[in-house]
Amino acid sequence: MSVYVNRTLNMKKIKAIGFDMDYTLVRYKTEAFEKFVFELVLEKLVEIKKYPAEITNIKFDFNQVIQGLIIDKLRGNILQTNRYGKVKIAKHGTKSIDFRDLTEIYGNSIIDLNSDQYQSLDTNFSISNGAMFSNLVDLKDNGLKLPDYETLSSDIKEVIDIAHSDGSLKGHVQENLEDFIIADPEVAKLLERFKRFGKKLILITNSEWSWTKSLMEHTIDPFLKEHDSWMELFDISICLAFKPRFFSVSNMFLEINPDTGFMTNAEGPLEQNKVYQGGWAGKLQKDLGLEGEEILYLGDHIYGDVLTLKKTFNWRTALIFDPLQSEIDAIKKSAPTQALIDAEMKKKEKLEHELNKLELLKHEDPEKYNKEDIGKIFSEIDKINTKISQHLETYRQFFNPHWGEMMRAGLEESRFADQVEKYACFYMAKITDLLEYTPRTYFRPTKRVLAHEITEPNF
Repeated sequence: MSVYVNRTLNMKKIKAIGFDMDYTLVRYKTEAFEKFVFELVLEKLVEIKKYPAEITNIKFDFNQVIQGLIIDKLRGNILQTNRYGKVKIAKHGTKSIDFRDLTEIYGNSIIDLNSDQYQSLDTNFSISNGAMFSNLVDLKDNGLKLPDYETLSSDIKEVIDIAHSDGSLKGHVQENLEDFIIADPEVAKLLERFKRFGKKLILITNSEWSWTKSLMEHTIDPFLKEHDSWMELFDISICLAFKPRFFSVSNMFLEINPDTGFMTNAEGPLEQNKVYQGGWAGKLQKDLGLEGEEILYLGDHIYGDVLTLKKTFNWRTALIFDPLQSEIDAIKKSAPTQALIDAEMKKKEKLEHELNKLELLKHEDPEKYNKEDIGKIFSEIDKINTKISQHLETYRQFFNPHWGEMMRAGLEESRFADQVEKYACFYMAKITDLLEYTPRTYFRPTKRVLAHEITEPNF
């Protein structure tokens, strides 16, 4: 698997590398984890929010939601938008909204994620959230006594947070790590390589100390060759960082005693191989004695790990998102079908060009205009449209059955793809894709082809 480059980045100039933990250093068995969250939170909605017990009969469908979607909390809809914020695909609950209704509802709207009306589903942790919302909307519409759509959304989010904090979720996972967590020896190999090349390693996670300790010991320690533990490997480790606030608000650090978990105020500069909680990226950068351009941070959350950081401290950024591998596999498998679509589109464009010429004749040189020619061309275009529709049906089967491609909304880039392009210097499916490159690699993007640089069609 490759690293995909948006902006030039010379790894020789990178002196410190920061890592998120969940879905970056630590990979999850996503479907198993999200299924457990889905079922646990439905039970808690009954217990805590007094929802009808019937909701626990909902079956989890991992494909029902993909990264990059948006919940419209007022209407009970889930949306996929293009890079300009225009809605391209929408579902009310789990039911597709047809083009006419979609245009009537969202035709003149630009979806603004700064509005409280919308909730983004931008990480793998969002899958169960979106699937729950969709199915509960269906049940409400079918007559089950449930709150309004907006309350459904806030209740789900609140109860997910409760499950994360009360021990019912993480406690179960910690007791069954092999069922939910991937122990990849190549992660330790990559980290020790970076260390060998003189890079400072920083852990910055929103997870609490006990969870961080369990997962890092399970996934890193057994595979280390040159260090005794992951704590020795990392120069500084920061838990409960509260990203993205960590990158924008000045907060104090607390030092964690790794043996007891007890915390004390951290006075003075941050120290080597210590564990901290909270804090602020500004102090971290100052204590490292580095400029923003000398720090690379890798994470899986476009807003929590990449966007805010890029805007505040100008660290270099990399985004990790596991579904990228499936998307690329689907693109490769669908390439022959895409070639057929492209070929038919070229024929169609040529015929449309002929139509335009006839339309000009009709108004500018009527004596040469023949109405029968128009009919013949439309007939040919209809045949081509039928073929294109058939090929498109085949093409869609390679991608998510509900939403299609993650990085595209129709022919245009999706909102998620746009954010990746704007704020991630490079991106990849998993962190170990970097093993294919030396820590001194000069990453360069390929030249992007602009619309005016494409060779004009020769009609």
